[in-house]
Amino acid sequence: MNDTCLINLVVSPEAESAVTDWLLAQGSVSGFSSHPIAGHGSSEHSMTLAEQVAGKRRQVLFQLHMPCDAARGLIDQVKTRFAGSGMHYWLQPVLESGHLG
Repeated sequence: MNDTCLINLVVSPEAESAVTDWLLAQGSVSGFSSHPIAGHGSSEHSMTLAEQVAGKRRQVLFQLHMPCDAARGLIDQVKTRFAGSGMHYWLQPVLESGHLG
């Protein structure tokens, strides 16, 4: 069985550079992707008036995959380093991954 996990981190655009720099400095991270996304949800209390009117909030999604034990360790570090940032995360099992030559 594959013991690889996909880490998903959703951060504010203001935190994008700090998260990018931090991830690049981590020895356990061999690479990652980042994507601009629109967040939709019921957390209107944390949205600006313009975001409430638009019904969405600009955010950035970081994705990286690694062995699950390393992923859990990285999430523990994220919780410490970015405490109070409002970051949302989740881990998913990866059934298969590879590179096509």
